[in-house]
Amino acid sequence: MVDRTFEFLHHNEREEKPREKGITEIRGPYYDPMGPRELRDLLETMGQYVDIYKFSGGSFALMPEEAVTELIDVCHEFDVKVSTGGYVENVLIRDNDKVERYFEEAERLGFDIVELSSGFLAIGTDDMVRMTEIVAEDYEIDPKPEINVQFGAGGATDPDVLEEQGQQDPEQAIEEGKRHLEAGADLLMVEAEGITEEVNEWRTDVAYQIANGLGIENLVFEAPGPEMFEWYIKNFGPEINLFVDNSQIVELECMRSGLWGKATTWGRTVTWKGDEE
Repeated sequence: MVDRTFEFLHHNEREEKPREKGITEIRGPYYDPMGPRELRDLLETMGQYVDIYKFSGGSFALMPEEAVTELIDVCHEFDVKVSTGGYVENVLIRDNDKVERYFEEAERLGFDIVELSSGFLAIGTDDMVRMTEIVAEDYEIDPKPEINVQFGAGGATDPDVLEEQGQQDPEQAIEEGKRHLEAGADLLMVEAEGITEEVNEWRTDVAYQIANGLGIENLVFEAPGPEMFEWYIKNFGPEINLFVDNSQIVELECMRSGLWGKATTWGRTVTWKGDEE
């Protein structure tokens, strides 16, 4: 059972960890450094609602090994998996011959997940899927490929600049996602840019298309803002898998649980388990 105060008051039922739905991934060091004391504070209060902790922007490559492993150890203490974030793009461009060494080092340091992203790269699907296969077969670490519909996704680029690049066909992202799942991936990250982030108009049709094509249980949607994760909860329910900034975990979980919300979700967000064991 989830440990909380005021347990006699309404709270939407949520799966306990390890969860298969309603997964929340949070961003670690990037917008702020986040040392182990801040992380411990966060997880001591909200750790039962956090499933994955992601290092963003290659931030671990700036830190001493002891600092990185301490952050990983704190996460593991609270049953939170740790992801590398999409730093493999940097490795592919600058150290192409060291990709597998990167996987080995991530495994040695204690990472649980290696994200395989390509938003900035012109790279073939076969190459990306091959990486998923290698990680799944050869390493004690889970591959988590990213799919996207926007070339240049991943760096908070101005919407007009991204618009000039043009969007990719969502069907291409869906087909790539299917191949990654067949190659051994359990979850796919769906990049927000081109859908709800850094666009002049939200492409919610693309979110529906990807969800229907790949199954929401296989996806973690990036939702870097309350208006975005509220939209996903309104349209897919409170047990949609989401990636948010660590500063948003409380607001997200209040919305998932039905404790609070905005004008369009307050008092409307529910789950129903029936006789489910």
